[in-house]
Parts: sequence; structure tokens; C-alpha cells
Amino acid sequence: MDYHISKTLNLPFEEAIAATTASLKRHGFGVLTDIDVQTTLKNKLDVSFRPYRILGACNPKMAHQALRLEDKIGTLLPCNVIVQQHEDGHVEVSAIDPVVSMQAIDHQELSRIAEAVRDMLRRVIEEI
Repeated sequence: MDYHISKTLNLPFEEAIAATTASLKRHGFGVLTDIDVQTTLKNKLDVSFRPYRILGACNPKMAHQALRLEDKIGTLLPCNVIVQQHEDGHVEVSAIDPVVSMQAIDHQELSRIAEAVRDMLRRVIEEI
């Protein structure tokens, strides 16, 4: 089972970031964090790395529901969405599958929330 939902895009890297952020917003997600892995690795380790960004996406309504059910669920939030440019120039966007990441938690209502979030993230990825 894949732990991510992915799609290769026909967009330049920066346009893919903008399109991903816009799609997330249209589906009720905000971007809480934006980690530029390429810049961070250059600054911290003085190594070169391809363009790679980690967007910490959160749907406040769904997060609130999950937190009310399980107070430690914050360890799995926000939902990470990555945009990366591969060495061949292709740009790919990937989102975590929250159903897979929450399998260790035996809570039926939480599983339903994870399924709803997965469906939302699939729509985000599909429309980019």
C-alpha cells in the first residue's frame, strides 16, 4: 500500500508550488509551514539538493475533529504535501495518505476522519 498520493505535473517548479497552494486553499486547507529543503541543506550542510519543498497543510475543521477524539493526534499533524523536481526535470507533487499514517491508532471515528481527509487530498492532487 502506498503511503502517499502523487502526481507528475507539467509545470515549472515555482508554478507547481503556487498551483498546489491554491488547490489546497480551494479544498479548505491552509499551509502552516513551508520548508525549503534545498535551501536548508545548502545552509546547514553546504550540500546541493534538487528543488524540494515540504508544505505543512491543515484543514482546521478536520484537525479540530481529530484533536477532540485523540489528544495526541497532533503528532501526525499537519498533513505534509511535497513538491519536488526530479533530476530529469519532472516536477512531482505528493501528499501523505492520512489513512495509512493513522493505522496504528485503533479508533473507528478517527479512521473516518482520515478517510475524509484522504479524499480531500486526492481531489487537491487531481486538480493540479
